[in-house]
Amino acid sequence: MTDLETRVAPSGPAGLRRAAPALLGYAAVRALGLLVLALWSAARDKSAYTLLTARWDALWYTRVAELGYGYEVRLPNGDVHSNLAFFPLLPWLERLLHGVTPLSYAGAGLAVSLSASLAAAWGIFAVADHVYGRRAGVCAVLVWALLPVGIVQSMAYSESLFTALAAWSLYAVLTGRWVTAGVLASLSGLTRPVGLAVVAAVWAAGLASSPAIRGLPSRIPFVRNRSTAPAPGAPAPERAPRTPVNGPLGRERTTEGARPGARALGMLLAPLGVAGYVLWVGHHTGKGPLGYLDVQAGWRNGFDGGYAFARFVADKFTSLPSVPAGLGLVVGVALLIRLYVACVRQRQPLELLVYGGAVLALALCASSYFGSKPRLLLPAFPLLFPLALALARPRTSRAALVAGGVAVASAVYGAWWLNGSGPP
Repeated sequence: MTDLETRVAPSGPAGLRRAAPALLGYAAVRALGLLVLALWSAARDKSAYTLLTARWDALWYTRVAELGYGYEVRLPNGDVHSNLAFFPLLPWLERLLHGVTPLSYAGAGLAVSLSASLAAAWGIFAVADHVYGRRAGVCAVLVWALLPVGIVQSMAYSESLFTALAAWSLYAVLTGRWVTAGVLASLSGLTRPVGLAVVAAVWAAGLASSPAIRGLPSRIPFVRNRSTAPAPGAPAPERAPRTPVNGPLGRERTTEGARPGARALGMLLAPLGVAGYVLWVGHHTGKGPLGYLDVQAGWRNGFDGGYAFARFVADKFTSLPSVPAGLGLVVGVALLIRLYVACVRQRQPLELLVYGGAVLALALCASSYFGSKPRLLLPAFPLLFPLALALARPRTSRAALVAGGVAVASAVYGAWWLNGSGPP
């Protein structure tokens, strides 16, 4: 057992107090973003509330919550946009909250998203705190909040809900709570198709912690000894006695693989959400197990290995005015790849590498909605840990100054972005 595996992480109110600086910082950044959005929208005679709750995907989720599945739009070119493309957990929660409060369906969606964003911030802190220490955990939450597309975290979209479920599922894996990890992974699979990334992480960690795999040679370090190696340059983790500890989810199990039955059950539960919904769509449409792919095809969306996105980027270089946009896309993709390489070099736990890599691949290799790719990458929070470690190195005053400047820029960009013509 290692120091990282036995680090004391207080539970209940103590755990919340430990995460309080991260959550307060997150709330401040998001409040600034919402304030700038309200002022910008008012100056353009638009409603910030409408932008957050009743445009683009938020409308589709609201219709599912209010009317159920079966609504579709047939476009002049023959495409069929069906609401079956939208996974059900967020609409279920909207309907539940609408039923027990005076909130409209749209207002319920916003309330769920705002609550889930705080849960996601806490989950990201818990993961980063467990692997790198408290200061890095606070910085990881701030970096996630400071993303240029961070305003989506406050929209009636499913990104915040999914990220919360994914983060806590990964934390449960890191601390050996396999059944909890499986249940949360299953719920994430009812939220977005990228729930497959959480399933892959749970399965990879489960297989890696089995006795056969843990006996592999040490030249495969993150398979042999998950979650044990701090990143180069990371803050030193707190030390703790080698005894079972408590964490935000309660009593932790610190010996990997000590309960193979629980591990197997968690792995069995993990894919049930995404598999259940996909199979239901196939049955509902009468098109069999792959019917959901036909639904996505109606939106001209799918997975082509990145070919369509590569063509989209290449087309930017065919005319001089669009060349800067093409260069920006190339630089952006290169930065994402470099961040992932940094995660590997810093020896992130296997489950984080699998999850972050899967989210990155699914986002970049989708064949449509290229302008939405930054939003699709929001749940890939492990890719931000190298930036969080860099932010954690300077003195607090200097780090706060940097974060404040970026927060203003992010808030302005988010307000401009949502007031534009296209969907985020």
